[in-house]
Amino acid sequence: MKSTDYKLQILLTIFISCLLLGNLLGNKLIEIFGIVTSVGLLGYPLTFLITDIVEEVKGKEATSIFVHAGFLSLCVAFLFVSFSIGVPPASIYYDNEAYIGVFSNSLRMILASMTAFLISQHHDIWAFNFWKQKTNGRHLWLRNNLSTIVSQLIDSTVFMFLAFYRLTPDLDVVAVFKLVLPLWALKIVFALLDTPFVYLGVRWLNSKNENSVSHSGKKREASPETVTPPYHAEKP
Repeated sequence: MKSTDYKLQILLTIFISCLLLGNLLGNKLIEIFGIVTSVGLLGYPLTFLITDIVEEVKGKEATSIFVHAGFLSLCVAFLFVSFSIGVPPASIYYDNEAYIGVFSNSLRMILASMTAFLISQHHDIWAFNFWKQKTNGRHLWLRNNLSTIVSQLIDSTVFMFLAFYRLTPDLDVVAVFKLVLPLWALKIVFALLDTPFVYLGVRWLNSKNENSVSHSGKKREASPETVTPPYHAEKP
């Protein structure tokens, strides 16, 4: 089995990929259960799933590293997109206006996403730890859903207002909230569906590394002083 550090690197890679792709591809609108939303929505539930898995196994500090790495990746993406739009095209490139049209919209999306991401993820870390203490480390499903559902409301509200408020004259406060509520309802569905995957992810990340056993070729006999009591798994 792979080491915990290796597994964390895999989770961090998926985490950052979902953030970047969600922002760069988010201009396309799709319809899910009759709700019109951005295609970028499909990646965001994974980010909350991953941070909950990491915090359950590794704690707040390790999860904060994921959040800061994700925020840094969004900053780099914003700078790179800004430069790509501003740099003059080659004389043989004829699609510069379309290119600017697509990625100019991404700039506001990325700024809105950066702000919403930072606020909602820090709330998610705090709320997950709060409910973990309140339940004495039991009921993983409860803290996973309570922290994620509220954090998703924060994320949706902040993002939608920064990305779409007054983008057109019709997008006033009431209109934006009408966009937020169906989107949040959809995210709640995703949050409830990911609960089994939280348990699977925690078990996978928490599994012991078989390669950590000594390869000296000699088996050490356990003395009564070195025998540790068996581990009792926490009941959810």
